[in-house]
Amino acid sequence: MSRTTPATQALTRAGIPFSLASYDYDPDAERVGLQAAEAMGVSPAEVFKTLMAELDGRPVCAIVPSDEEVNMKKLAAVLGGKSAQMMRPADAERLTGYKVGGISPLGQRKAVPTALDELATLHDAIFLNGGQRGLQIRIRPDDLIRALGCVTADLVR
Repeated sequence: MSRTTPATQALTRAGIPFSLASYDYDPDAERVGLQAAEAMGVSPAEVFKTLMAELDGRPVCAIVPSDEEVNMKKLAAVLGGKSAQMMRPADAERLTGYKVGGISPLGQRKAVPTALDELATLHDAIFLNGGQRGLQIRIRPDDLIRALGCVTADLVR
């Protein structure tokens, strides 16, 4: 497995500290984030999943804890739209340059408006996909917010 991805390169270029963790990706797992947390031996609340959605027809990104579901109405309101829905997997792959199960909010082909769930700020560091199935980035929430220029809000409750 390569430990260099567009996500890790973006953080390195920006001078933002991070570390990497790898795990055995299970393509048959029902929920990738929960499987990653279990495989790494960490709480699912510390492992965040990257979800690509469409907000009034334009792409957006939501980053939420792996043990939670994004509330589409809240996502739409936070990013200034009326209606949000999950993006089709093939469209998400084409837009981001990553494979489903390995989509990172960092280093995507095209930057899109992004929202991070506020629960991230309860942790010293969180894990999120590193741009490859089985690769996780561990990063401080404040550093992630700086790297993405994203908003932080309640996206799940």
